[in-house]
Amino acid sequence: MVRPDTEDYRALFLADAPMMDLRAPIEFEKGAFSCATSLPLMTDDERAQVGTCYKQQGQDAAIALGHSLVSGELKDRRLHAWSEFARSHSQGYVYCFRGGLRSQTVQRWLQEAGIEYPLVRGGYKAMRRFLIDELERSAASADFVLIGGKTGTGKTRVIWDLPRSADLEGLANHRGSSFGQLPQPQPSQIDFENALSIVLLKLLDQSGERIFLEDEGKLIGRLCVPDVLQAKMANAPMVLLEQSLDERIDVVIEDYIVDLGGRYQQLYGEQGAQLHAEKLQADLLKIRKRLGGELHLQMSEVMADAFDQQHAQGQLEGHRQWIGFLLQEYYDPMYEYQFEQRAGELLFRGDRKAVLAWANSR
Repeated sequence: MVRPDTEDYRALFLADAPMMDLRAPIEFEKGAFSCATSLPLMTDDERAQVGTCYKQQGQDAAIALGHSLVSGELKDRRLHAWSEFARSHSQGYVYCFRGGLRSQTVQRWLQEAGIEYPLVRGGYKAMRRFLIDELERSAASADFVLIGGKTGTGKTRVIWDLPRSADLEGLANHRGSSFGQLPQPQPSQIDFENALSIVLLKLLDQSGERIFLEDEGKLIGRLCVPDVLQAKMANAPMVLLEQSLDERIDVVIEDYIVDLGGRYQQLYGEQGAQLHAEKLQADLLKIRKRLGGELHLQMSEVMADAFDQQHAQGQLEGHRQWIGFLLQEYYDPMYEYQFEQRAGELLFRGDRKAVLAWANSR
């Protein structure tokens, strides 16, 4: 396998090249790449000390302080971790923020340990700039088709079954609705944008320009769909999914009761079932103003009874009432209004099987 050049960022991301990120943990948390592993040269506190020294005494003093902080047994432990990564990822790279002193220092220490490991020129800053620009190019050149439809029609399932598609909700780790928050946290906005840019980069590197996206609003949970993509989606053509109310209730039960409940139990054990029920009650409370106080109270009681029945008897049927009500009285009117406002052409409409057949024939 030919190793991509250290300035060929496109090739690096297309290859999912493993990368050793030497920035401090706080920098990594703000934004990184899915192919990168955090193995910092300095902790947040050590980095802060060096930064203060740089401002007060200059670069030479800061470098000297950095070497004194990362020395002896501490240096040996970190060098061991870097060496293990390099040996385990022979096609990998090392970088810091700008490809400067931190990565050059670790690269030299690895060389002294007998390991030649390339440094990404320009570091994180240059790769981040590349992905921002690439997202704009992708949005401008791609032929996006939206998968639309009311809540519960299974739009995300269609996205999963289409090879030339980008799962925005998967990248955002959120199901997109008022109830869509998952127990695992969402990525940072920068991580979301980086991952999205890489996905589109890979799709457009393949033959063809058409890419299917789920019809989304501006926000997916707390994450914002990038403006350049929002603008393109606003006028994109759409394929409309249509399923019966019973089929839509089945999908919601599978996603928000069975799957989401399983996630809570996996994370929290015996407490998971109670936390799952409390989470959905909290989500219902968020839309209380739009439902009205009396209807909210009624649905809250129906939901509570459904969970009691589920926990006592393992029956899911009790959930159909509150889910069906919210679909018809809350979600459907909102979607119908939004659908009337959109500008893109309607290319096709049908159930999931028909939509997949239509999409694959193109």
